[in-house]
Amino acid sequence: MEPSKSGLEGKVCLITGGGRGIGAAVARTVAARGAAVAINYHHSQREAGCLVEALQHQGYQALALQADISQEEEVIRLFREIRNNLGEVELLVNNAGVALRTLVQETTASEWDRVMNVNLKGAFLCCREALPYMIRKRYGRIVNIASIQGVSGASYESVYAASKGGLIAFTKSLASEVGPSGITVNAIAPGPVATEMIYSHLDEEDIKVLLNEMPDGRMMQPEEIASTCLFLLSSQAACINAQVLCLDGGWKSG
Repeated sequence: MEPSKSGLEGKVCLITGGGRGIGAAVARTVAARGAAVAINYHHSQREAGCLVEALQHQGYQALALQADISQEEEVIRLFREIRNNLGEVELLVNNAGVALRTLVQETTASEWDRVMNVNLKGAFLCCREALPYMIRKRYGRIVNIASIQGVSGASYESVYAASKGGLIAFTKSLASEVGPSGITVNAIAPGPVATEMIYSHLDEEDIKVLLNEMPDGRMMQPEEIASTCLFLLSSQAACINAQVLCLDGGWKSG
Protein backbone atom coordinates (compact mmCIF):
# COMPACT_ATOMS: atom_id res chain seq x y z
CA MET A 1 0.00 0.00 0.00
CA GLU A 2 1.46 3.33 -1.08
CA PRO A 3 1.84 5.98 1.65
CA SER A 4 -0.46 8.35 -0.23
CA LYS A 5 -3.25 5.76 -0.24
CA SER A 6 -3.05 4.70 3.38
CA GLY A 7 -4.28 7.93 4.95
CA LEU A 8 -1.72 7.53 7.75
CA GLU A 9 0.53 10.47 6.88
CA GLY A 10 0.95 12.85 9.79
CA LYS A 11 -1.09 10.75 12.19
CA VAL A 12 0.20 9.50 15.54
CA CYS A 13 0.13 5.76 16.14
CA LEU A 14 0.68 4.11 19.53
CA ILE A 15 1.78 0.48 19.48
CA THR A 16 1.89 -1.19 22.88
CA GLY A 17 4.47 -3.91 23.26
CA GLY A 18 6.09 -2.43 20.19
CA GLY A 19 9.74 -3.22 20.86
CA ARG A 20 9.81 -6.66 19.29
CA GLY A 21 7.80 -9.34 17.53
CA ILE A 22 4.48 -8.35 16.02
CA GLY A 23 4.61 -4.89 17.59
CA ALA A 24 7.96 -4.06 16.02
CA ALA A 25 6.75 -5.25 12.62
CA VAL A 26 3.68 -3.02 12.95
CA ALA A 27 5.86 -0.06 13.94
CA ARG A 28 8.09 -0.46 10.89
CA THR A 29 5.13 -0.89 8.56
CA VAL A 30 3.15 2.06 9.87
CA ALA A 31 6.17 4.38 10.02
CA ALA A 32 6.92 3.62 6.37
CA ARG A 33 3.44 4.95 5.53
CA GLY A 34 4.09 8.31 7.14
CA ALA A 35 2.71 7.93 10.66
CA ALA A 36 4.63 9.08 13.73
CA VAL A 37 5.02 6.00 15.90
CA ALA A 38 5.05 5.85 19.69
CA ILE A 39 6.60 2.51 20.59
CA ASN A 40 5.63 1.42 24.07
CA TYR A 41 7.66 -1.18 25.91
CA HIS A 42 7.72 -2.58 29.43
CA HIS A 43 11.02 -4.47 29.79
CA SER A 44 12.38 -4.44 26.21
CA GLN A 45 14.27 -1.15 26.45
CA ARG A 46 17.21 -2.23 24.29
CA GLU A 47 15.03 -3.63 21.50
CA ALA A 48 12.73 -0.60 21.49
CA GLY A 49 15.67 1.79 21.48
CA CYS A 50 17.33 0.02 18.56
CA LEU A 51 14.07 0.02 16.63
CA VAL A 52 13.54 3.74 17.16
CA GLU A 53 17.13 4.47 16.15
CA ALA A 54 16.70 2.46 12.94
CA LEU A 55 13.43 4.20 12.09
CA GLN A 56 14.86 7.65 12.75
CA HIS A 57 17.87 6.79 10.58
CA GLN A 58 15.41 6.16 7.74
CA GLY A 59 13.87 9.57 8.30
CA TYR A 60 10.77 8.41 10.16
CA GLN A 61 9.37 9.98 13.31
CA ALA A 62 9.54 7.51 16.20
CA LEU A 63 9.71 7.55 19.98
CA ALA A 64 10.20 4.79 22.56
CA LEU A 65 8.25 5.11 25.81
CA GLN A 66 8.35 2.82 28.84
CA ALA A 67 5.12 1.99 30.65
CA ASP A 68 3.42 -0.97 32.25
CA ILE A 69 0.08 -0.77 30.47
CA SER A 70 -1.64 -2.83 33.17
CA GLN A 71 -1.21 0.11 35.58
CA GLU A 72 -3.68 2.98 35.24
CA GLU A 73 -1.33 5.77 36.31
CA GLU A 74 1.36 4.59 33.89
CA VAL A 75 -1.07 4.57 30.96
CA ILE A 76 -2.15 8.11 31.83
CA ARG A 77 1.53 9.14 31.91
CA LEU A 78 2.20 7.33 28.63
CA PHE A 79 -0.49 9.24 26.79
CA ARG A 80 0.65 12.53 28.33
CA GLU A 81 4.20 11.93 27.08
CA ILE A 82 2.97 11.04 23.60
CA ARG A 83 0.79 14.15 23.53
CA ASN A 84 3.70 16.36 24.57
CA ASN A 85 6.18 14.88 22.09
CA LEU A 86 4.19 13.74 19.06
CA GLY A 87 0.60 14.87 19.42
CA GLU A 88 -2.72 13.15 20.08
CA VAL A 89 -3.08 9.44 19.36
CA GLU A 90 -5.37 8.76 16.39
CA LEU A 91 -4.23 5.21 15.67
CA LEU A 92 -4.00 2.68 18.50
CA VAL A 93 -2.65 -0.86 18.26
CA ASN A 94 -3.13 -2.81 21.48
CA ASN A 95 -0.47 -5.44 20.97
CA ALA A 96 1.16 -5.89 24.39
CA GLY A 97 0.50 -9.32 25.80
CA VAL A 98 1.79 -12.12 27.98
CA ALA A 99 1.27 -15.85 27.59
CA LEU A 100 0.70 -18.60 30.12
CA ARG A 101 0.85 -22.30 29.34
CA THR A 102 -0.29 -24.38 32.31
CA LEU A 103 -3.17 -26.45 33.62
CA VAL A 104 -5.99 -24.57 35.30
CA GLN A 105 -5.60 -26.52 38.53
CA GLU A 106 -1.95 -25.47 38.66
CA THR A 107 -2.61 -21.80 37.91
CA THR A 108 -2.29 -19.32 40.75
CA ALA A 109 -4.60 -16.37 41.23
CA SER A 110 -1.65 -14.02 40.71
CA GLU A 111 -0.88 -15.67 37.34
CA TRP A 112 -4.51 -15.23 36.32
CA ASP A 113 -4.41 -11.58 37.36
CA ARG A 114 -1.17 -10.91 35.48
CA VAL A 115 -2.49 -12.32 32.19
CA MET A 116 -5.84 -10.54 32.47
CA ASN A 117 -4.28 -7.26 33.58
CA VAL A 118 -1.89 -7.07 30.63
CA ASN A 119 -3.93 -8.68 27.86
CA LEU A 120 -7.35 -7.24 28.66
CA LYS A 121 -7.16 -4.46 31.25
CA GLY A 122 -4.22 -2.88 29.41
CA ALA A 123 -6.21 -2.63 26.19
CA PHE A 124 -9.16 -1.14 28.10
CA LEU A 125 -6.96 1.49 29.76
CA CYS A 126 -5.32 2.52 26.48
CA CYS A 127 -8.66 2.73 24.68
CA ARG A 128 -10.12 4.81 27.49
CA GLU A 129 -7.25 7.31 27.25
CA ALA A 130 -7.36 7.50 23.45
CA LEU A 131 -11.11 7.84 22.98
CA PRO A 132 -11.81 11.41 24.19
CA TYR A 133 -9.67 12.94 21.43
CA MET A 134 -10.89 10.46 18.81
CA ILE A 135 -14.50 11.24 19.68
CA ARG A 136 -13.89 15.01 19.52
CA LYS A 137 -12.24 14.63 16.14
CA ARG A 138 -14.80 12.07 14.98
CA TYR A 139 -12.00 9.86 13.71
CA GLY A 140 -9.94 7.02 15.11
CA ARG A 141 -8.65 3.54 14.38
CA ILE A 142 -8.18 0.89 17.05
CA VAL A 143 -6.76 -2.56 16.33
CA ASN A 144 -6.56 -5.13 19.10
CA ILE A 145 -4.15 -8.02 18.65
CA ALA A 146 -6.04 -11.01 20.03
CA SER A 147 -5.33 -14.67 19.24
CA ILE A 148 -6.97 -17.58 17.47
CA GLN A 149 -6.98 -19.20 20.92
CA GLY A 150 -9.51 -16.56 21.94
CA VAL A 151 -11.80 -17.87 19.20
CA SER A 152 -11.25 -21.61 19.47
CA GLY A 153 -10.04 -22.09 23.05
CA ALA A 154 -6.88 -24.02 23.86
CA SER A 155 -5.98 -26.84 26.21
CA TYR A 156 -3.20 -25.87 28.66
CA GLU A 157 -3.81 -22.22 27.72
CA SER A 158 -7.23 -21.62 29.25
CA VAL A 159 -6.25 -18.40 31.01
CA TYR A 160 -4.53 -16.94 27.95
CA ALA A 161 -7.44 -17.97 25.73
CA ALA A 162 -9.91 -16.41 28.16
CA SER A 163 -8.01 -13.11 28.11
CA LYS A 164 -7.99 -13.02 24.32
CA GLY A 165 -11.62 -14.09 24.11
CA GLY A 166 -12.43 -11.22 26.43
CA LEU A 167 -10.46 -8.87 24.19
CA ILE A 168 -12.51 -10.02 21.20
CA ALA A 169 -15.78 -9.37 23.06
CA PHE A 170 -14.44 -5.98 24.16
CA THR A 171 -13.56 -5.19 20.54
CA LYS A 172 -17.05 -5.92 19.24
CA SER A 173 -18.76 -4.07 22.08
CA LEU A 174 -16.57 -0.98 21.86
CA ALA A 175 -17.00 -0.86 18.09
CA SER A 176 -20.76 -0.55 18.54
CA GLU A 177 -20.28 2.08 21.22
CA VAL A 178 -17.97 4.41 19.30
CA GLY A 179 -18.88 3.63 15.70
CA PRO A 180 -21.28 6.60 15.54
CA SER A 181 -18.29 8.82 16.39
CA GLY A 182 -16.38 7.78 13.28
CA ILE A 183 -14.11 5.33 15.11
CA THR A 184 -13.49 1.76 14.01
CA VAL A 185 -12.44 -1.00 16.39
CA ASN A 186 -11.29 -4.34 15.00
CA ALA A 187 -9.27 -7.32 16.16
CA ILE A 188 -6.71 -9.59 14.58
CA ALA A 189 -6.62 -13.18 15.84
CA PRO A 190 -3.29 -14.65 14.73
CA GLY A 191 -2.38 -18.29 14.86
CA PRO A 192 1.19 -19.27 15.78
CA VAL A 193 3.56 -16.43 14.88
CA ALA A 194 7.32 -16.90 14.66
CA THR A 195 8.31 -14.61 17.52
CA GLU A 196 10.31 -14.87 20.72
CA MET A 197 7.09 -15.38 22.69
CA ILE A 198 6.21 -18.69 21.05
CA TYR A 199 9.77 -20.05 21.11
CA SER A 200 10.04 -19.25 24.81
CA HIS A 201 6.90 -21.26 25.63
CA LEU A 202 7.27 -24.27 23.31
CA ASP A 203 10.16 -26.72 23.11
CA GLU A 204 11.54 -28.19 19.88
CA GLU A 205 9.19 -31.18 19.93
CA ASP A 206 6.16 -28.97 20.53
CA ILE A 207 7.18 -26.83 17.55
CA LYS A 208 7.42 -29.91 15.32
CA VAL A 209 3.96 -31.08 16.36
CA LEU A 210 2.58 -27.59 15.77
CA LEU A 211 4.07 -27.31 12.30
CA ASN A 212 2.62 -30.69 11.37
CA GLU A 213 -0.82 -29.37 12.31
CA MET A 214 -0.49 -26.26 10.15
CA PRO A 215 -2.08 -26.68 6.69
CA ASP A 216 0.94 -25.13 4.97
CA GLY A 217 3.50 -26.44 7.47
CA ARG A 218 4.69 -23.07 8.73
CA MET A 219 4.01 -20.39 11.30
CA MET A 220 2.81 -16.90 10.51
CA GLN A 221 5.42 -14.17 10.14
CA PRO A 222 5.16 -10.90 12.11
CA GLU A 223 5.17 -8.93 8.85
CA GLU A 224 2.02 -10.76 7.71
CA ILE A 225 0.19 -9.65 10.82
CA ALA A 226 1.55 -6.12 10.38
CA SER A 227 0.26 -5.90 6.80
CA THR A 228 -3.25 -6.74 7.94
CA CYS A 229 -2.97 -4.27 10.79
CA LEU A 230 -1.89 -1.57 8.33
CA PHE A 231 -4.98 -2.21 6.23
CA LEU A 232 -7.31 -1.93 9.24
CA LEU A 233 -5.63 1.34 10.24
CA SER A 234 -5.86 2.77 6.74
CA SER A 235 -8.54 4.87 5.08
CA GLN A 236 -9.29 1.93 2.80
CA ALA A 237 -10.80 0.01 5.74
CA ALA A 238 -13.23 2.73 6.82
CA CYS A 239 -16.23 0.43 6.35
CA ILE A 240 -14.74 -2.41 8.42
CA ASN A 241 -15.79 -2.33 12.05
CA ALA A 242 -16.34 -4.83 14.90
CA GLN A 243 -14.60 -7.57 12.93
CA VAL A 244 -12.17 -10.28 13.98
CA LEU A 245 -9.74 -11.29 11.24
CA CYS A 246 -8.35 -14.78 11.86
CA LEU A 247 -4.82 -15.06 10.45
CA ASP A 248 -3.89 -18.65 11.18
CA GLY A 249 -3.42 -20.23 7.75
CA GLY A 250 -6.55 -22.29 8.30
CA TRP A 251 -5.13 -23.99 11.41
CA LYS A 252 -8.14 -23.47 13.70
CA SER A 253 -10.38 -21.19 11.67
CA GLY A 254 -10.43 -23.27 8.48
